[in-house]
Amino acid sequence: MHSFVPDAYWRWRTEGLTRPALRDAGPAATPSEHLLQQVWRHQRLRREALRTLDGHPVTVLHPGFWNREAGPDFRAAVVQIGGQTATSGDVEIDLRPVAWHQHGHDRNPAYRNVCLHVVWQGNTSPTAELPTLTLENALDAPLDQIREWLGGDHCTAPPATQRGACAAPLGDLGEDAFADLLRQAALARLRLKAERFAARAREAGWEQSLWEGLFAALGYKHNAWPMRRLAELRTRVLAELEARPARAFELQARLLGLAGLLPDQLTHRRPATDTWLRAAWDVWWRWRETVAASVLPRTAWRFHGLRPANHPQRRLALAAHWLATPGWADRWETWLARDVPARDLLVSVASGLQSDPDPFWSRHYTLTSTPTPRPQPLLGPTRMTDLAVNVLLPWLWSRARSGDNARWQERVELRYLTWPAAEDNVVLRLARQRLLAGRTLPRPIRAAHQQGLLQIVRDFCEHSNSLCAECRFPGLLRSAVA
Repeated sequence: MHSFVPDAYWRWRTEGLTRPALRDAGPAATPSEHLLQQVWRHQRLRREALRTLDGHPVTVLHPGFWNREAGPDFRAAVVQIGGQTATSGDVEIDLRPVAWHQHGHDRNPAYRNVCLHVVWQGNTSPTAELPTLTLENALDAPLDQIREWLGGDHCTAPPATQRGACAAPLGDLGEDAFADLLRQAALARLRLKAERFAARAREAGWEQSLWEGLFAALGYKHNAWPMRRLAELRTRVLAELEARPARAFELQARLLGLAGLLPDQLTHRRPATDTWLRAAWDVWWRWRETVAASVLPRTAWRFHGLRPANHPQRRLALAAHWLATPGWADRWETWLARDVPARDLLVSVASGLQSDPDPFWSRHYTLTSTPTPRPQPLLGPTRMTDLAVNVLLPWLWSRARSGDNARWQERVELRYLTWPAAEDNVVLRLARQRLLAGRTLPRPIRAAHQQGLLQIVRDFCEHSNSLCAECRFPGLLRSAVA
């Protein structure tokens, strides 16, 4: 067999999501608590429309970290309710408000730091003594679409490091069939990411959805949510500057001040840094009173284990250059229209993503770091690939699909499928060990091969256990080869 039936992979994952075993008992329109956890985890919500049962607006600065053990479902979330100061605390997910008492959370000390109770349905008046948010009318897409996007209701921990049950049938695939499987899985991943952009664009517009995707990607896994929140405040950052060209430095000061990441003390050891800080505060202090209620608390950020180049201060410095460039978001459709050989894709995207040398940030990773011996670009090739594969191309594909432009969708897919490989990561290494059992990815390795492997893990491995119990993927592979 040289290839799979067109769209075979998409059909496999879709059929898997409709199996009765993946649904909880009850009405089809009622999600499981686990599905609600995933909705909250990925914030598949109309974030500007969130209200507590008693009518107070809710701003989610960080949804928290998913807790797989006993206790609240999410730890260390950061939310702002009404005009109150942002609060760091836990979030509990239930179907209805009465579960707070029925499950004994009100008497359990493990839940004493819960700052928000998130439920599917609720009465017009809260039944719990803490703020309660309902999600039934706050989703950014119909529930079934979100269920499909997430890959079903159930998700377990990543599999252990034993060989998976699919390793043998994957090993039996010919090279062409193996490459075609990864291609189809990668295109499924592209489509799913594009659907997220489309859902957000329906609420905030296409340009805003792009900015939020870019900012979140700049935050990497540690700080995606506070970075996304800053993108949501983009129009406020640019306010009063639209009548004249904004300098990148002015926007850096505003973004860092709004992020709560602008130090209020000089170093007294590094003259270049102190000069920059004085100038930044001269910009920030005149504007901060107008946005004081929106300044992010320090608790919204995570710095442990963060590479210096990924520090949010440096990423925001780069984003400021983008925002300061007139028509920056419009350039990507022009970029897609150009014919670019596969070998030049990274160079072509670099011309749009990389900024001119920044006098300060070219030699500083943070506002407290020592200067680097040589100038460093604000964005390296690894992060450029991540931005292209995870943000720019899905966004462009989604726009083409919304306009029924099949030719432009094909252009995006061709660029996506030929993009050079991205950086390796722990999920890819585990997938190669468990699924491929020593088999290498097709050569030359493309980013799409990696994306396809990640999608297989998401669609099948994360719905089984380390023994591959009830996983349909091995059987599907065998039936396709037979």
